[in-house]
Amino acid sequence: MKQKVQITIDGKTIDLDVLEASEGNNVVDVRGLISEGIFTFDPGFLSTASCESKITYIDGDNGVLMYRGYPIEQLASNSNHLEVCYLLLNGELPTSDQYQAFEASIKEKQFIDKNFQNIFNGFTQGAHPMSMVGAAVSGLASLYHEETDIANADDRMTTAHRLIAMIPTLAAMAYKHGRGESFVEPDPSLGYAENFLNMCFGETGKPSAVSKTIADAMDRIFILHADHEQNASTSTVRMAGSTECNPYAAISAGISALWGPSHGGANEAVLTMLQEIGDVSRVGEYVKKAKDKDDPFKLMGFGHRVYKNFDPRATVMEESCKAVLAELGVEDEPLLQIANALEKIAREDEYFIERKLYPNIDFYSGITLKAVGIPTELFTVIFTLGRMPGWITHWNEMLSAPYKIARPRQLYLGEHKRDFVAMSDRG
Repeated sequence: MKQKVQITIDGKTIDLDVLEASEGNNVVDVRGLISEGIFTFDPGFLSTASCESKITYIDGDNGVLMYRGYPIEQLASNSNHLEVCYLLLNGELPTSDQYQAFEASIKEKQFIDKNFQNIFNGFTQGAHPMSMVGAAVSGLASLYHEETDIANADDRMTTAHRLIAMIPTLAAMAYKHGRGESFVEPDPSLGYAENFLNMCFGETGKPSAVSKTIADAMDRIFILHADHEQNASTSTVRMAGSTECNPYAAISAGISALWGPSHGGANEAVLTMLQEIGDVSRVGEYVKKAKDKDDPFKLMGFGHRVYKNFDPRATVMEESCKAVLAELGVEDEPLLQIANALEKIAREDEYFIERKLYPNIDFYSGITLKAVGIPTELFTVIFTLGRMPGWITHWNEMLSAPYKIARPRQLYLGEHKRDFVAMSDRG
């Protein structure tokens, strides 16, 4: 028998259907409340399902993250980023032939029109790369607007392939422009992560010098960030896309949302925090500040809004982090010493244990990227590369089924109706 929830409004009882989830919490269908002249109130959408989706499942209480039903630990250990991209977009893991065709499509689309590259000349050197990447992605609409029919499934998939292919190139161009260096063209002979790193740190005409350990760690970072359900940036992409806007504009809106320090900028905030602490001898002092509810200081990279037990991505990222540190031999680097001391305290101190403030993925990815020598301002750009397949998959899923333009309601607390008073009569 189908579950129902009853609520009473002014003595009238209303039945609301309960919609069953394949995993996790069921939801109460409150759409009928509008006809009763009432809305629900849920700031931050903490307990509101804004859509139905078949892409990603998170069980925050038990530290579970699955893409299309596959645990993140299995994908990170056995797959690669392009295979995960295919999985997200198509719902199933590819056969060998399907993977080869997908990889070929991505490599074919990596190159950026020479004239379009001039978009970076509008930015001063030193501009934050996220501003350049967001503008460049939005600008792609100028190249593909006429040939993109969002009602056509094949066009949507072509758009998805383009964005996954082009985002590493655009990101590397933003980085190079910021440093006043010439662009390095994509190299189709390289893997996805190695190619991105070579475009950032290599030189034209020289073979890639990226180590396998570092390329593998970067690929794993991309996998772990590929999707994370209805987070702020993904919801932004869905909301913008619900207006039927150009897909490149919708993705650019997601990039803007990701830029915030409470979202994609969190691993950048971890490094800022470590730099503020400054020396391992001051770790105890800052832990005390973090425990003081009257002190504004916060330990970044610990705990998570969704995961109330542990972040499954952090467990995987920790392995890559240690492999990178071992290869580079940078265990004695001062900021990494501070990070190690903080991690030890978080795992042993009752204050952190009781509150389940374990190191999250931002903590380990920030340390890893720092060890590799990637500048802090590029951290969120790398997050953008990883999240691209998730964004475009959610956009495609929404457009593949009936949907409504997003239009949240509000609780109005402003003035009652009042009459205009001429300026000469205003006291």
